[in-house]
Amino acid sequence: RHGQSRSPPAGGEIPLQLCSERKNPVRKSKKFFAPMILSLLLLPSCGGMEEQNQAEELALTIRGEYLAMDSLSASMDVTADYGARVYDFALTAAVSGEETVLTLTEPEWAAGLTARITGEEGKLEYDSLILETGPLDGEDLSPMSALPQLLEAARSGYMAGCSLEEGEQRTLLQVRYADPDQAPGEGRETTLWFDPDTHALVEGEISVDGLRVIRCAISEFTIGS
Repeated sequence: RHGQSRSPPAGGEIPLQLCSERKNPVRKSKKFFAPMILSLLLLPSCGGMEEQNQAEELALTIRGEYLAMDSLSASMDVTADYGARVYDFALTAAVSGEETVLTLTEPEWAAGLTARITGEEGKLEYDSLILETGPLDGEDLSPMSALPQLLEAARSGYMAGCSLEEGEQRTLLQVRYADPDQAPGEGRETTLWFDPDTHALVEGEISVDGLRVIRCAISEFTIGS
């Protein structure tokens, strides 16, 4: 009888008992794959958190290095946007302690003009011809004071956000500094881009009430002891 119960009946119909036995493996496979699918869906968010933590740790490391930095040298292309007027400058910078020496290389008519920024108040003094373009924020922001203010943000500005950005040629660490008591787009905001390997400052922007007034492209950035 046992052998007869597993033989197909006339007409080729398969007993219901045999159909249910064939479905059992399929049900087991669905239960097996469900946790695997869930874990794969969670992978992107885990990777995003890891990258964010990496960016924050790198930003804090760079802050510590810039606080300990005693000297540096750099070349800069500065664009100052006054709304109705836009000025482009090229200059070299040398920082030693509390003194910053800036030497214009462009425009040609002002090439060689040297300015010094000294002391905690950042007083700006010219050796000869005075380059007067006016403040960009109603206070002390000017094209010649841009680098010291970028460095001040890197050292002590409130970090409102940071991320690793993939560009066409390389990945950069972007850090945004802003007043925590003001809404985004209000007051002064500074955004800096660092080389994640050398920690050199490669670009900086300063915005006032949502409008970019200073952009600096920085090269040959060398940190001293």
